[in-house]
Amino acid sequence: MKKLLLACVVLLLLSTGISLAQDTPVEITYMMWGSPEELAVWQVIVDDFEAANPNIQVNVDVSDWDSYWSRLQTLFAGGTPPDVFAMDAPLYRDWQSRGVLLNLQPYLDANPTALDGVYPSTLEAYQLEDGIYGLPRDFQTIVLFYNKDLFDAAGLDYPNEDWTMDDLRAAAAELTVDVDGDGVTDQWGLYADLYDMELFWSSVIWSYGGEILNEDYTQTLLAEGPARDAWYFINSMAVEDRSMPDPTQVTQYGDPFAAGVAAMTTIGHWVIPEYADLPFGWDVAPMPSGPEGRATSVNSAGFVVAANTPNADAAWQFIQYAISSTGQTRLTELGFAIPVLQSVAESPVFLEQQTAPINHQVFLDALEYAHVKPSFRGYEEWAAVVGDGLLPVWNGEISIDEALDSIVPAANDVLAANQ
Repeated sequence: MKKLLLACVVLLLLSTGISLAQDTPVEITYMMWGSPEELAVWQVIVDDFEAANPNIQVNVDVSDWDSYWSRLQTLFAGGTPPDVFAMDAPLYRDWQSRGVLLNLQPYLDANPTALDGVYPSTLEAYQLEDGIYGLPRDFQTIVLFYNKDLFDAAGLDYPNEDWTMDDLRAAAAELTVDVDGDGVTDQWGLYADLYDMELFWSSVIWSYGGEILNEDYTQTLLAEGPARDAWYFINSMAVEDRSMPDPTQVTQYGDPFAAGVAAMTTIGHWVIPEYADLPFGWDVAPMPSGPEGRATSVNSAGFVVAANTPNADAAWQFIQYAISSTGQTRLTELGFAIPVLQSVAESPVFLEQQTAPINHQVFLDALEYAHVKPSFRGYEEWAAVVGDGLLPVWNGEISIDEALDSIVPAANDVLAANQ
């Protein structure tokens, strides 16, 4: 009799559309890379989510970048992956190809308005033929940051939308000085990360009319035609003019721009909360134009769900909240990222209510000329071949031509092995 009564109750609940799972307490883990400050940001968002969804508890697990990926591998190998975890878009196809990510397409089909207002360029990396296995959490465009105090001291005009790459080189050379007269450079015109493509060299290649890879990711094109010309330009600044610190000098300062010893840098919005407390004036400008126009990169951090999670519905509810207007507004208020929702990005909460009173519109305008950072199987290995192959150039050990001629075949071998 009790079993019959229970069955009747279940049927009644199902007939009214009420999910038993919604009334059952669920605990999920959201794992991400980041700093303690970013953990604090996400804890606020999680607290808001839990207040709106009292039967779902979210535990946030944050590691630094390198530790994050090694821990993630260990957890998957042990069969205990997090329910939801952060994904760098260029690595997405690698992870999806392993069969460890949940296809979110059924949830999107059941919620046809879930992605309304999301910037299309942020979705591009996640769309596969058989569905979407991840969604963008926030995005970053790369722009030019400049130290107003150092420009003022040198009597130079600030960077602006009319700047070309030649203007960048000329200003960087003039701002590279031996401040204390001991024969050693201790202020540089530009600091840009030359290891990974995102922060500088991809933008230069595209602005010169070159390409990095072909459309189906079977050939490395970064040494061909105008792309090689772009490398000559970068080499002219880093090696000939020495207006950029070499890798050893960078190590001494960590972030030379934040240390006040580099007058310019190229980076994304994620540094705004840290830079807001710098003891000098600074602002942002568009990336300078090359011979074929202006270009920059756009990349996103995203959400993915473990394929074997027992809490897929709760994981989806958390992701849906984080990309909703409420979640994106809270994320924007806390300063680190550019929201993926256009309505939030174009609102005062992003443009006017940030921790630093700079021209935040520059980051949004960059979408007009941004290229999506490539995402393909083998990306991490391919990027290491390129980055490691270039290091001897920046250390003054080999020429840029020697490096490119050895990088391309090795990089193509990585692509071939991942087809």
